[in-house]
This record gives sequence, structure tokens and C-alpha cells, in this order.
Amino acid sequence: MTMTRTLTLVALCAGATLATGALAKLPPPTEAQQAKAAETKARTAWADKVAAYQLCRAQDKTAARYFAERKAHGQETRAPSQAAACADPGPFVAPTAAAPAAPAPAVASTAADAKPAAAGAVQSPAKAP
Repeated sequence: MTMTRTLTLVALCAGATLATGALAKLPPPTEAQQAKAAETKARTAWADKVAAYQLCRAQDKTAARYFAERKAHGQETRAPSQAAACADPGPFVAPTAAAPAAPAPAVASTAADAKPAAAGAVQSPAKAP
């Protein structure tokens, strides 16, 4: 009985979570947020390259030590396979901002197109003419 109750509770929680996520809608990101996201993405990619470089250097150092120790003990080893050289990514360089997009042409509205708001009505700025 306890297992059934637990599974039912888990199913209800999962359903509530999925239903809530489907109803939520976020506003589009601003230009500053997009620029920060682009910089974060570039910094993460650079950090991944640095980590790969450090791993490559550590592997080369370990392999060199292994071959040196084997040779010092008079044991034979296979010739090391040739791998690509480790590429140093260099210092982080922030991405340059893209050229600003041309502003959208303003739409000229005429007095005939404008609809007067009803008395006492609140007009949303998003739906302003």
C-alpha cells in the first residue's frame, strides 16, 4: 500500500511540474543579456580548450616518464604513437560585439488609424498604436 501511495505522489508531482513548465513563458532577452550570454559561451569554450591543453600536456608528461622508466630498467617498449601536438589556446579574448543592426523604420500612423481608448480603460504599452 505504501509503494502505491508513493508512486502516485511521484506521478502527481511530475505532472504538476510539467504542467507548470508548459504554462510559463519568458520575455525575450535584452541585447545586454544576449551579449553576456555570448561572452559566457565564448569563455566556456575557451576554458574547455585550456582544459584539453592541460590534459594533453599531462598525458605527454606521463608518457615521457613511462618510457624513461622502462628504458632505465632495461625493458623494451613499443615505439610511442605519434599524436597531434598540444595546441595552447592562449589568453581569453572576449568576442567583439557585432555591428549594430539598422533600426527598424518607424511606422507613421495617422489620426484616422488611431482608436481612442474607452473612458477609464487602461491601455497596455505593448498594444499601443
